[in-house]
Amino acid sequence: MNNHVINIEHVSVFYGDNKILDDVTLSVEKNDFLGIIGPNGAGKTTLLKVILGMLKPDSGTVSILGSPPVVSRKYIGYVPQHSQFDINFPINARDVVLMGRFSKRGLARKYNKSDLQSAEEALKKVGMLSLRDKQIGKLSGGEQQRVFIARALVAEPRILLLDEPTASVDVASQTDFYNLLEDLKQQMTIILVSHDIGVMSVYVDKIACLNVQLYYHGSKEISQEILEATYKCPVQMIAHGTIPHRVLKEH
Repeated sequence: MNNHVINIEHVSVFYGDNKILDDVTLSVEKNDFLGIIGPNGAGKTTLLKVILGMLKPDSGTVSILGSPPVVSRKYIGYVPQHSQFDINFPINARDVVLMGRFSKRGLARKYNKSDLQSAEEALKKVGMLSLRDKQIGKLSGGEQQRVFIARALVAEPRILLLDEPTASVDVASQTDFYNLLEDLKQQMTIILVSHDIGVMSVYVDKIACLNVQLYYHGSKEISQEILEATYKCPVQMIAHGTIPHRVLKEH
């Protein structure tokens, strides 16, 4: 039985004369935890926008949960690379999370008891319920990112997309953050875009490499040849084992 929740076939995207995605084909199964790596400008955020239906590809087909992305978007939670906001704006964590109910309530309708309960459940899930009344700008980078994930979760998504979610998270908080995603993958499909292949590879189930073209074999085993094709230069391999060690090549 086909268990795919995302099917992307031969997708290409241009910005003007620049090809951002070139003949990308990708299938993601239910409850997969997929990591996508690649250099800056490789098309990673563009691929997420295609999945969300925010960007229509110039060629190829995209099916999300068996429907076009614009139809299935309500089932997708999205945490963008940079959540920009005024740190002095007087809004607390719970109200930020409630914004995630717009897709269900609409902008013109007031929140009801069910919305408030869902917001608190989402905050509890990410370990932020005790800080629900704290101003968002007073939270640490890691705490803010948990609130933004709760905002995505409150819409009850079946797919969660995260774009560089640890960019503003201190090193000490990253382990807790990835453990949270490990728990969430039991309930939904997760796609995580990150530069941090060393940490990410410990937690994700599968890894895809993207630099305009996609290199993906349905596992998290990545050959040196694929990494060099992705980053267009010699790479530093990190081996995990009884004694973790690096294998260096001259650049």
